[in-house]
Amino acid sequence: MAYKLYYWPGLPGRGEFVRLALEYAGADYEDHGGFGEDRDIATPSFAPPYLRDGDLVIGQAALILHHLGPKLGLAPQDEAERLWLHQIQLTIMDFVNEVHDTHHPVGSGLYYEDQKPEALRRAEHFRTERIPKFLGWFETVVRRNPHGQDHMVGDAVTYADLSLFHVFAGLDYAFPKAMARHIGDYPHIAAIAKAVGQMPELSGYLASDRRQAFNETGIFRHYPELDDPDDV
Repeated sequence: MAYKLYYWPGLPGRGEFVRLALEYAGADYEDHGGFGEDRDIATPSFAPPYLRDGDLVIGQAALILHHLGPKLGLAPQDEAERLWLHQIQLTIMDFVNEVHDTHHPVGSGLYYEDQKPEALRRAEHFRTERIPKFLGWFETVVRRNPHGQDHMVGDAVTYADLSLFHVFAGLDYAFPKAMARHIGDYPHIAAIAKAVGQMPELSGYLASDRRQAFNETGIFRHYPELDDPDDV
């Protein structure tokens, strides 16, 4: 039975973390836009993404990946390493939330134009403080991997490697100038992200129209003034 992935149509967002895992593994899945028939069940998800796997309905991107990882061969067999992988993914999702809050620091229900002064201040802090803090931690994780520095966890591809690729792609879109300044400080994670983008398992998907383009309705948005105050 095919997996069913539900996420907002027309943007990569948090659903892309799950898509990349499914695509890399060559899994049979259906991509559905927004909420589906599973909204009225006893255990409803707060918001997409959520995944239907047979009778199971699982929300939250990190938890979906924690469930799928062993099934798709994208998680270590060792329980301690699987939990460590899950912790890394949770931290990645924390980082993604902070990316979102650069353009919506006051409220998600408000337009960007309604909170632009606050966004400018939040984005400056994100560029100068939060990007280095998160990327620095990810770099430390890779440097301390006892199996080598080719992957976030263990000695094989995991969903954290795929997620790191999506984060780098999103940051390159939203904050190209900031990323150009920072990227040289984090060679190991930059190398992992680049390697994922060149993997044959993903080449067909990345070149297809199934891959949603970044845009100004998603999490990673490019507002020039948030990347460079001189563009205000």
